[in-house]
Amino acid sequence: MIKRMIIMLIIIGLILGGIFGFQAFKNRMIAAYLANLKSPPQTISTITAAMSPWQTTLQSIGSFNAVEGANLSAQVQGIVQKIGFEDGQDVKKGDLIVQLLADQQIATLEQYKATMANTQIAYDRDSKLIKANTIAQSQVDSDLANWKAAQAQVASQQALVDQYSIRAPFDGHLGIRLVSLGQYLSAGTAVVTLQSLDPIQFDFSMPQQALSQLKVDQAVTATVDAYGNQTFDGKVTAISPLVDTQSRNITIRATFPNPDRKLLPGMFGNVVVVVGEPKDYISLPQTAVTINPYGNVVYVVTDKGSGPDGKPQLVANQKFVSTGQARGDQISVTKGLNAGEVVVTSGQLKLNNGSPVIINNAVQPSNDPNAAPANPN
Repeated sequence: MIKRMIIMLIIIGLILGGIFGFQAFKNRMIAAYLANLKSPPQTISTITAAMSPWQTTLQSIGSFNAVEGANLSAQVQGIVQKIGFEDGQDVKKGDLIVQLLADQQIATLEQYKATMANTQIAYDRDSKLIKANTIAQSQVDSDLANWKAAQAQVASQQALVDQYSIRAPFDGHLGIRLVSLGQYLSAGTAVVTLQSLDPIQFDFSMPQQALSQLKVDQAVTATVDAYGNQTFDGKVTAISPLVDTQSRNITIRATFPNPDRKLLPGMFGNVVVVVGEPKDYISLPQTAVTINPYGNVVYVVTDKGSGPDGKPQLVANQKFVSTGQARGDQISVTKGLNAGEVVVTSGQLKLNNGSPVIINNAVQPSNDPNAAPANPN
């Protein structure tokens, strides 16, 4: 009985030893395989870091508006008797835009002029008679008062008649007429818009932190969606002395020459304000910089020497960098990278520190410093 028990225990021990021994052997083999397993080289594109001049700028958005702009309207009610312009016409200050029917007011003016002429005759006659002492001085004084009162009455009526003529208050470009001949207009009804287009203004906002970098006569460049990448050059002409208490922004006004009248009041635009002198920074395509919670990272390719096959062994390693402004497809690197280092521009998602790589620069990401954002429309 005891002998059987011993034999059974020996058999069980052998079975368990075999199982655990095999498992240990398998683990050692797997570990050895993984230790000898190498990541296959990853195909990437690269660029050699180089210095280039960077102009510090401030960017914002805003709207164009006319230096002078108004919707012309009548001060009084009346019927349109004459329209003195065509749609889209250029006019000079004082040109007749619309004439309202004013026959009654003109007739009253002529009546007042006749009265004024009569009072002047009376005053001139009595002024001669007073020299002969044939009338009293009080009569001459009364004649003078009557003449001046008549003059004032004529001036008042002339002003009323002038209100029936709508004239251009400044040189400018007319829009589309909003009235027709014979139409009755109430006071204040707009008849046409008049805008002064050359030069034209652009109002935009900047945070108060930028105030120390702004000054009158600074160069600015604007772009609008209507003309793609075309730029328009102007300069800062005014800086508001008031900071908005809600947004803590300050309003800046720039003025642009507009001889071709491409820029119109109400247009939305992007503006870049030139600040200081250009400085040299390393420029990279924006695709070369990866942002993670620990900072901005680039992958730098280094040569570890020739491999067994005689080919160079290239590996990629991370470098933390500090970045500055962006322009077009480029971004400036202010710290952490040296000129001449080979930087990965695409394929970073497949890399880790020490990953072997193969360089293929047949296709490169865009690296245009003047590229504009794609229009989603």
